[in-house]
Amino acid sequence: MTVSTSAADDVVTVLINDAAADDYMASIRKRFPDLRVLSAKDAASLDRHMAEADVLLAPEFPVDLFDKARRLRWFQCSNAGIDSILPVRDRIGDIVVTNARGIHGEIIADFVMAAITMMHWDFPRFIREQSRKEWHPRDVAPLAERTLGVVGLGSIGAAIAHRGKTTGMTVIGSKRDVTQPIASVDKLFPPNGLAELLQLSDFVVLAVPHVPETTKLIGREQLRLMRRTAFLVNIARGSVLVERELIEELRVGTISGALLDVFEREPLPADNALWTMPNVIVTPHVAGYPSDYATRVFEIFGDNLLRFLEKRPLRNVVDLKRGY
Repeated sequence: MTVSTSAADDVVTVLINDAAADDYMASIRKRFPDLRVLSAKDAASLDRHMAEADVLLAPEFPVDLFDKARRLRWFQCSNAGIDSILPVRDRIGDIVVTNARGIHGEIIADFVMAAITMMHWDFPRFIREQSRKEWHPRDVAPLAERTLGVVGLGSIGAAIAHRGKTTGMTVIGSKRDVTQPIASVDKLFPPNGLAELLQLSDFVVLAVPHVPETTKLIGREQLRLMRRTAFLVNIARGSVLVERELIEELRVGTISGALLDVFEREPLPADNALWTMPNVIVTPHVAGYPSDYATRVFEIFGDNLLRFLEKRPLRNVVDLKRGY
């Protein structure tokens, strides 16, 4: 698309602060040749260009530069979570915030089902036994006899619930708004029903957004409601768990184990006990990143950029009061 302009000031400036900036720039220039596109690959260039940007594409919002964003009218987050902008949400004014909601669900569901299978069969133990050339057969109940509890049923949680249901599992879940049923979910709980969900589940998957209400959602009290045979999977944010209390409860066998893809500090510090616990699988925040991630983001951003230029409503607009 060619965008006509009457003066230099009319040219929309798009600022990209992302590891895939070169790919995004090439795609924008091919489709929108009249736009001004700037790349900020480091803090210095981001600081230098922030005041020029009408549009910002980035995984996180640079809140420390908010006062410089005088021209900014739209922030397209290349992640699903927009928690980085929440510290300034009361000052955001007319800036529209959109996210990459919808591109993560299926691959995260792949990851979660792999996690559930590995923990159910205790693959870490198989691997340890293989390293020692030990042969210890054992039987395992079918997953179809187990209950999956999904905490948070947005697009990601709903995809996880659907995948669990296709294995024959009983699927329960919690959601802020329970007025409408969710496909593949056998029983729906409001947020104040979390305790019952934890008590009923063999596998608990955390898929909530990072908002004040979900910070430290799961700690010692909640873990002690879970079955001793239950497993926990966290693909949400590290802040959702009280990590120290999880470590303590895993050590005494309050639950059977956990697979964690997100942590309070990332990268996970080398001295963190989670690295070496036999009932824990640690992964480096990879669940939501397909190999064609930038292409998927640009499908949303490119469409939104056309809508922005044509002054039409954007896709994936975030409700900043809710935080997602």
